[in-house]
Amino acid sequence: MIATPDDYSWFSPERFPGLADAYCFTYVRGLTLEEVVTRLGVRVEDCSRVTLDGLIRWQTFGAVAVGDWVLLVEANGGLGVTQEIIMPLSAGTRLVSHFYLDVDDMDYFYWIDDGKIRFEFAHDEGYSHRIEDGKMQFMARPHESYSEEMPDELAEILERIDSPVYSIAAPHRGPAFLMAERLTGITMTPQLLEESTYLCGVVPGSR
Repeated sequence: MIATPDDYSWFSPERFPGLADAYCFTYVRGLTLEEVVTRLGVRVEDCSRVTLDGLIRWQTFGAVAVGDWVLLVEANGGLGVTQEIIMPLSAGTRLVSHFYLDVDDMDYFYWIDDGKIRFEFAHDEGYSHRIEDGKMQFMARPHESYSEEMPDELAEILERIDSPVYSIAAPHRGPAFLMAERLTGITMTPQLLEESTYLCGVVPGSR
């Protein structure tokens, strides 16, 4: 079966208080936990191992290995959508992240390959690409940070979320999870969040 935005309706404030209303998920491919933490400027020996509840209580980042990827989970944080952080973090690899802040109704999504933005959704600006006349088209203002390669891997999902059924679905209501799943091969589940033990730390200057 093909996932739809509704498949992620479980990620709600009722089930995940302290996270679902202000979260950031970042996926980094091909690096170890230690390498990701080090790239963030954090000493591994200064990190702790915590549950999701501890991560939410401390409001910091937590990292867990998921296959060939490292998943960073932030409660009320935005490291994964801060370009000064994620551009170098993506060096030599792929990074996918999405962020939501309920109080400002703010969504962001990034797909970055080796320091180049392949695709993004920015609050108040919308998607960097969309489907027009059956083809992926670049919609954002040209900038040296963007890749010239078309993000065709997301074409099917963009067609679906721009359908009459999901035309008003904000990224955090499912589309961001669908795109992250397509780009990483990782299906976000309640069990992944609740049963993981996270390597937890604080990025210098982030508080």
